[in-house]
Amino acid sequence: MALFLVVTKMWAVLKTGSTAMLGSLADTGLDLVASIATLVGVWIAAQPADRDHRFGHGKAEALSAMFQVVLIALSAAGLAVRAAGQWLNGERIASANEGIAASLVAIAATLALLSWQRHVIRKTGSLAIRTDNMHYKSDLLLNLSVIAALVMDRVLGVAGADPAFGLAIAGWLAWSAWRASSEAIDHLMDKEWPDEKRAAFVAALADHPELRGVHDLRTRTSGMHDFVQFHAAFDPRMTIAEAHRVMDELEDRIEAAFPGVEVLIHPDPEGLRNEEGPAAEELLPAAAPEIRA
Repeated sequence: MALFLVVTKMWAVLKTGSTAMLGSLADTGLDLVASIATLVGVWIAAQPADRDHRFGHGKAEALSAMFQVVLIALSAAGLAVRAAGQWLNGERIASANEGIAASLVAIAATLALLSWQRHVIRKTGSLAIRTDNMHYKSDLLLNLSVIAALVMDRVLGVAGADPAFGLAIAGWLAWSAWRASSEAIDHLMDKEWPDEKRAAFVAALADHPELRGVHDLRTRTSGMHDFVQFHAAFDPRMTIAEAHRVMDELEDRIEAAFPGVEVLIHPDPEGLRNEEGPAAEELLPAAAPEIRA
């Protein structure tokens, strides 16, 4: 899809000389590179854990997303320079019809691609695809902006409309890069799950009759994979076999509520607390389903 749009917009740029269309072409060209990076990132992230990567390869998706962010930022900077130069030199576009036609084709193709990406995101939760999807959503506004710029410049005779929209598109791309980088950085930095998700996790354990408490709950997400570890408090008189049975039951509950999550449970006799800091705060039973840590 990106390759098709690159060829279409390249033809439109040659026909119109529009900076706004050039910005759209640059963005689509980077979409092509980003799509290749996304493909590589998703493929690597899907590889199973191995001896050198015991937690899997999920962070390849975050790296792919950050690569896309860099490309978007570079595109925004280049477009801003081009638009500023056109504005200062008083350049006008040569034609509008071809640019409008190419933008309409791009809008239709992008809507089809976004629909497919939403389906993939629902099935996989892929960070790399979500970042790519965010970028293509910005393309819709970008293509509408190109149409507006061409109509205002050639049809309405508004001087400076094309470079003005070019600068606006550059600003939009920069903002998109900033927004897309936050989730990728969270994955790379192993940020904790949102409070609502942590609360739902604790709630899935809350009513087990033999679980006396949960503390030192730690969560993270890597690509499409979630990881959780926590300390579970049991009756000190329990045997190792009994505690192991309860932990198996807890893991079954977790799998039912959070399919595919990898869990590490450390059993503690009730009352034993070796951890310090907010992560060690007791979450069960008093804190469930509220998350205070």
